[in-house]
Formats: sequence, structure tokens, C-alpha cells
Amino acid sequence: MLQEVKASWALLLGIGLIMVGNGLQGTLLGVRASLEGFEVFTTGVVMSFYFSGMLVGSIITPKLVARVGHIRVFAALASTASIAILLHSIYINPYTWSAMRLTTGICFSGLFVVTESWLNDRASNENRGAILSAYMVVVTLGMGSGQFLLNVADPASTELFILISVVISFALVPILLTARPAPAFDQSESMSIISLYRASPLAVISNALTGAAHGTVFGLGAVYGLQKGFDNSLVALFMASFLWGGFLLQWPIGRLSDKYGRRGVMLLNAVVAVGLCLLAAVWDTTSNSYIPLIVIVGGSVMPMYSLCIAYASDRLTPEQIVSASGAMVMAAGIGLSIGPILVAFTMSIFGPDVYFLGIALAFVAIALAVLNSMRYREVTAEDVEEQSPILAAGVIGTPIAAFTAPDAEDYAVALEEDELEQLDDIDEWTQAPIAGPELAIPDPDEATEEDHY
Repeated sequence: MLQEVKASWALLLGIGLIMVGNGLQGTLLGVRASLEGFEVFTTGVVMSFYFSGMLVGSIITPKLVARVGHIRVFAALASTASIAILLHSIYINPYTWSAMRLTTGICFSGLFVVTESWLNDRASNENRGAILSAYMVVVTLGMGSGQFLLNVADPASTELFILISVVISFALVPILLTARPAPAFDQSESMSIISLYRASPLAVISNALTGAAHGTVFGLGAVYGLQKGFDNSLVALFMASFLWGGFLLQWPIGRLSDKYGRRGVMLLNAVVAVGLCLLAAVWDTTSNSYIPLIVIVGGSVMPMYSLCIAYASDRLTPEQIVSASGAMVMAAGIGLSIGPILVAFTMSIFGPDVYFLGIALAFVAIALAVLNSMRYREVTAEDVEEQSPILAAGVIGTPIAAFTAPDAEDYAVALEEDELEQLDDIDEWTQAPIAGPELAIPDPDEATEEDHY
């Protein structure tokens, strides 16, 4: 695994730099919007266009990659994102910013798809989790580090916008100079969000609600901080604290769900997140204990995305997991686009404390959805044993496809004994004997209402 990570240094360095720019960009725009006198609701609408772009980019990028290849798409998207951030500093109005946020979302989601599909191609089923975990470490550290660049220059000037453009442009260098060839990219058959809902209503509902929470955290966090009287350095620390918490608690929470079942841990996680968000809403922001509290809040809010994806994967057959990824992204995109707008509207009426109340409300709805799901089907020891190991999927609004694998369909085919002769035409990893428990999951079209949950 370490050898493959080293061999992928160009990809990891490139996406790490992209995330530094992404982390700084989101916070900078929230701060600059406040300095320019944008209404809170207007800022929420502008920031939500990024997440709409993420959804669009995840749909169109596979088509582009299949046509011209990974490296050209990566270069084109990074260049466009570099231009888009500069236009923010030239044309300061909500309409231009909304268009540029949409463009940036398309570009960044495309960069994630390119990078993750490339890493997936280099991984085997034995080391994929470890490689993508290393990738998520790079992503989280990059995005968290980017927050602190807010202190390098005055947000009211153009210097930080130029810095972001330079960082994103520099990310192209290691990718374009890599000696290893890019992989072939075959698009998998898509699964509609309706089909995924029929297979697992809880996965779709909870993922959309998690998207609403994450969109609020990153779309309005800087606005909340400024309205509470934070200076630029404290705003950067506040935003980074959510990422630190998710980074520290993602793995422990995932392991608990592997051992004790997804829904029980999802319910517990949602209840804890609600309590911590309510506590943060009334906590003294000048206290030395405030930032440690936000770290814990982030540790409860961020991992829910991975839990939703893992729960959906447990309810699907191996060949369905790849095709369902687009539907999961779409469900998250709906929440990401709507959440910041609704919370921004209520913040403009009732004040900044609604920020944490809006996040808490999303997790209240998740808890209710889990409780409703538990009414239909009890979790047994066999259910837990049949679960696949959880794979950290990062923060919604950053990587969007870390839970997929382009060769998963080939792996599923290999499980069918009457088609083993096809292995000679597949990648080298398929030459080894393949074994694994067969998932006892009903076909979504034939399943009863109880099976769906």
C-alpha cells in the first residue's frame, strides 16, 4: 500500500493544493461578502450555488473523462477554477459571484472525480480502503490548512484571491509532469435517485439532510463568525475546528458502526450532534473552551456522511454500489443547495444563533428518520456481520466519490462462477482467487416495504 501511495504522490500533492485553495476560498468569500454589505440571505444563496455546481460537475465530468482522458480534464478544470476565483475580485456583485460559485463547484467536483477514479484504478480490493484513507487525510489537512491563509492578507484586498488562483494553478504542475499513464475510464450504468430510495429510503433521506447540515456549516460559517464579532484569525480557527473534529472522530465512529450496526450508531450520532449544536448556540464565544467545543461538534456532524454511504452500500449488491454513487451525490446535492438558503433566511430574521439551530434541526430529522426505519426491521447479529467495512467518504462539498470503485462491477462479475473465464481480460488483481460472503439482499423491485428499510 505504501508503495502505491508513493507512486501516487503527484495526484495527492495536486489534490492537496486544490483543497488548500478550496478551504481558503469558501471562508474568504463569506468574509468578503459581509464586508461588501451582502445580506445574510443573499450570501446564503450565493454560497449554495457552489453545491449546485458540485452536483452538475459530478454528472458531466465522467463524460468528459471518457472522451479526452484524465489529465486533460484535470488541467482544463483547474485552469477554469483558477480564473473563476479571480473574477470574484473584479466583479463584486451577487449575480457574478453566483455564476462563479456555480463554475467553481463544477470544476472542483470534476477534479475530485478525476483524482478519485485515478486512485481507485491504482488500488486493489485489498488496499483500496487504506489508499483512499491516505487520500482523505491529504484532503482534510489541505482544506483545514487553507483556512489559516485568511490571515496572510486583508480580505478586503485582491491579494487572497490572487493567492488562491496561484495555489490552484500550481496544483497542475505535478499532475502534468507525472510519468505514470492515466487509467482508462469506463462509465458505469447509473441508478436513479428514485430507484435508490426504493432500495433504502433511510440512506437517501439521511444523506440529503446531512448535505443540508454540511452546506450550512461551510456555506455560512464565516458569516456566523463575523456576526458574532470574530476577527479574521478566529473565523479561520472556527472553520478549521469542524474539520479537525471530523478528522479525529471519523474513524472511531465508523468502527463503532462496523461493530454494532449502522442505524444504532447513526441514531446515537444524530442525538449527540443535536445536543452539542444546541450547546454551541448558547456557549460563550469568548471562552477558552469554545473552540474545543466546536472541534467536538465537528466530530459529531462530519462523520454522518460516511455512515449514510456505508448504510446504502450494505443494502445494495456489489454491482449496484457503483451505479448508486451518482444517486447518493444527487441526494446530498439537494440538501447542500437548499440548507444554506433556508438557514440564511432565518438568520437574517432571528440573528446568527440560528446557524447552530439549523444544523441541529437537520440532525433531529435524521434521528426521526432512523427511528422510523427501525420500526420496520430489527437489526440482528447477522445484519452486522454482513456489513461491509466502512470507508471514510470525507466532507460533503469536498470529495464526492471516495466510496466508489471503477472496478467494482468486475469484482461482482467475478463472484459468479459461471463467468470466471472473463477474469483473463480484467486487471491483474482479478487473477487471484476471489471469495466473499454473498449478500442476502432482496432485489429492490421485488422487495417488500419492510425490506426497504
